[in-house]
Amino acid sequence: METKNVYGYVRVSSSDQNEERQMAAMRAAGVEECNIYVDKQSGRDFNRPKYMQLKRKLRQGDLLYILSIDRLGRNYTEVQEQWRVLTKETGIDICVIDMPLLDTRNGKDLLGTFIADLVLQILSFVAESERDNIRKRQEQGIAAAKAKGVRFGRPKTEVPEEFPVIVREWEGKRISFGEALEKSGLSQATFYRKLREYRGMREYCAINKCTF
Repeated sequence: METKNVYGYVRVSSSDQNEERQMAAMRAAGVEECNIYVDKQSGRDFNRPKYMQLKRKLRQGDLLYILSIDRLGRNYTEVQEQWRVLTKETGIDICVIDMPLLDTRNGKDLLGTFIADLVLQILSFVAESERDNIRKRQEQGIAAAKAKGVRFGRPKTEVPEEFPVIVREWEGKRISFGEALEKSGLSQATFYRKLREYRGMREYCAINKCTF
């Protein structure tokens, strides 16, 4: 089957990462700049604007280059499905530059297809195992840190005991707002948040005749 058009797909995980290494590989493979599609987002799934645009562009007989299989995606179950759709349903060839076994032009027979499928299965198993190991290491690390008394999340802002007095002085215009902030040691945003909590509790106690 004669190749019709040659495309390249490049992906980096965030906008501040550099895609130049992948772009250089695409140029070396002979892909024209206008046929290189670049996404700058996570590879968790395939809901990426440039990938979806490329997928609509592909036709039977086209050739798609990617530098490495993880540039196509990180979820290898979905990678396998996309591979099947692209090669079987759309009818294109895929060349993974840094893994020659994943070049569908080299094996159109049953053995070539089997090898490509086997490589994808192995990659899927390795990736899934690594994700499990990372998750377990994170859980063990968190448990060990908690056992040592390490607290996670934002530290709770302590409100001074005299906060109600400071509020009454400020509400009575005996001190300025700046002085209220200085006395309480709180930021403006935190002061207003604690003020809402204080007023809510004051109103509740006024209704229910409780001491506050």
